[in-house]
Amino acid sequence: MKLATATSLLIAATGSLQLIAAWPSATGNVKLSSPKTITGTFDCGLKRYGRGVTCKRGEGGQQDAVFILESGATLKNCIIGADQLEGVHCKGPCKIQNVWWEKVCEDALTILQTSGTTTITGGGAKGATDKVIQHNGKGTVHVKNFNVQGFGKIYRSCGNCKGNGGPRHVILENITASGGKVFAGVNQNYGDTATIKNSCGAKVSTMCEIYNGCDKAVKSCESPKLSVGFNGKTCINGGGNKDSC
Repeated sequence: MKLATATSLLIAATGSLQLIAAWPSATGNVKLSSPKTITGTFDCGLKRYGRGVTCKRGEGGQQDAVFILESGATLKNCIIGADQLEGVHCKGPCKIQNVWWEKVCEDALTILQTSGTTTITGGGAKGATDKVIQHNGKGTVHVKNFNVQGFGKIYRSCGNCKGNGGPRHVILENITASGGKVFAGVNQNYGDTATIKNSCGAKVSTMCEIYNGCDKAVKSCESPKLSVGFNGKTCINGGGNKDSC
């Protein structure tokens, strides 16, 4: 079984797959003056890509992204540098393979698909004071064998997007995390679900947060938090989760 050149695997005593990630060194640097749009497959060859800007807080847009992936595109073997605001945007279902964010600014990855499944396999992200993956569209996001160091939330289904709704689903599997708070935040009223399994690095009792989403196109709003923890319906414990890695 071959994953990324920058990773190694071991089988834990429980038989579950656990990821030990070695952060890769860049083979070169590329500064983009505008987002690079990807159709098909783009292999960065472990080069570091950025936009040559300093991170500033606040919601950016597609014009601030490093990569914009069209529906069905694949981005692989890439390092996203700290000199960017928005990381990667997926306009439709996409594949992210062995992609590493050295320092998350606003979000590492924004999902805009209206349906289908986006997969994130291998790779990792550092220094996300808020979210790593922002799911503004619909459908499913499946994250597997991913390393996160420093985060507010690894995944959030949008709390107050214009025209907000669901359902949105996330599967977080074999996530190795440190220095963070919550793995997933999802909206109960839109039928969202988060399934977390074989993962470690946040207290199992607080891995998932349940919200009521709202539509800021209707009125200015923030999504209220309803509860914390697995409830078997919106937040699902897939088993094998641990407080520490």
